Amino acid sequence: MGLSLVAYMCTLMVDLDDQYDVAILGGGLAGLAGAIQLAKKGFRVILFEKEKYPFHKVCGEYISLESWDFLQSLGLPLAEMKLPIIDTLQISAPDGTIVSSRLPLGGFGISRYTIDHLLAGIAKEAGVTLMEETKVTDVPFDGHFNVQFISKNTSTTSIKATVCCGSFGKRSNLDVKWKRSFIARKNPRINNFLGVKYHVKGGWPHNLIGLHNFKDGYCGLSKIEEDKYCLCYLTTADNLKNCGGSVEALNKTILFQNPVLHSLFKEAQFVADFPVTIAQISFSKKNQVQDHVLLLGDAAGMIAPLCGNGMSMALHSSKLAASVIGQFLDHNISRKEMEEAYTAIWQKEFSNRLETGRILQGFFGNKMLSNLFIRLFLFLPFLAGFVIKKTHGKPF
Repeated sequence: MGLSLVAYMCTLMVDLDDQYDVAILGGGLAGLAGAIQLAKKGFRVILFEKEKYPFHKVCGEYISLESWDFLQSLGLPLAEMKLPIIDTLQISAPDGTIVSSRLPLGGFGISRYTIDHLLAGIAKEAGVTLMEETKVTDVPFDGHFNVQFISKNTSTTSIKATVCCGSFGKRSNLDVKWKRSFIARKNPRINNFLGVKYHVKGGWPHNLIGLHNFKDGYCGLSKIEEDKYCLCYLTTADNLKNCGGSVEALNKTILFQNPVLHSLFKEAQFVADFPVTIAQISFSKKNQVQDHVLLLGDAAGMIAPLCGNGMSMALHSSKLAASVIGQFLDHNISRKEMEEAYTAIWQKEFSNRLETGRILQGFFGNKMLSNLFIRLFLFLPFLAGFVIKKTHGKPF
């Protein structure tokens, strides 16, 4: 007769342990990189991801070369992947004025669909218990964490962990449950943004990243793997609302006012299954530790996408966290010392970059100011290099 359906489904479920050294909530770049590092140190790591790899997510898909060596150290064979190296920035004002600048360090293009999937495979090989299609609902702390979750892959509903990291991105159900301060802030200059991403094909230079401004937003274009480009833009929720909730109407009504973007959209061949979108993006200041959970990547602080450094910052934050977590689990420092050390090194490394990003966000969200700012770049070209330096770091 064979197995009943219920019995068969049970054979597909993951058999979880009761106790882990580290639980990581969210399987983006910071979460996966952190999991790999900690597993390689010999710790028992479980990672929860609400989606199933591979999948697309809203992201500019440009990574500063400051992350190249670090990613290779995790096991990602970047040198063999023939990825586009990007060394030139082109900026256009809402009125179509264009200025270009060489990028001091530069970067490379790769889709999140590809890099997250590859890192997930490396994490599994390193011994990480990877829980896909699993939503964490709460993480109460009583000396250890009781991680509560809903999953289609196991009948278990909770596990215990000594350390917990939150790498769940820009906004999550846990942010709301914790009533984190940025949730309540209403500053429209840095809150309540919408992200839209396409993959497109076209004949643009492979070494160029474009940053094209329009009323209350900006749009990036850069090469990724194969013959595709990432076209991703950020704008206000009000812009979408004023266009009847239609992304297509938003493109034509708002973005096309910049003649460079109008031409770009007309030339582009759009790949199927796009766009993907995300709402309620905030650039407000955030705390790096919440209820004893160490926060990584965008969960700890999000830099304006126009700075082109969010992915590297997420990866770097995982390295900072893995270092202090390792010291704590090896009984070299207390939990309080771990939390304080992580906050201090995170602030030292990233706080000035985020503040610069918030200032730039104010310039590029305003049509008149962004026209003026880009004209200043034309007459004072050293300004572009100065801004890039203020928003980027060194190889780590």
